Amino acid sequence: MISGVETMSSTAVTAHTRATRPPRVREQARDAMTLMVFSAGTSVALSAGLVLLTYAGR
Repeated sequence: MISGVETMSSTAVTAHTRATRPPRVREQARDAMTLMVFSAGTSVALSAGLVLLTYAGR
């Protein structure tokens, strides 16, 4: 490192130790299911809004 120069990273750099473990498969599955439910809900809401706008425009 050059004297007097600081890094511009906003994230802390930490070494991997045994205390930090990778996410478990069930945690990844829960996150994937949450994402799928959110995506499906968003799609349904947007399509319902489009149908309502279409009927309102008649």
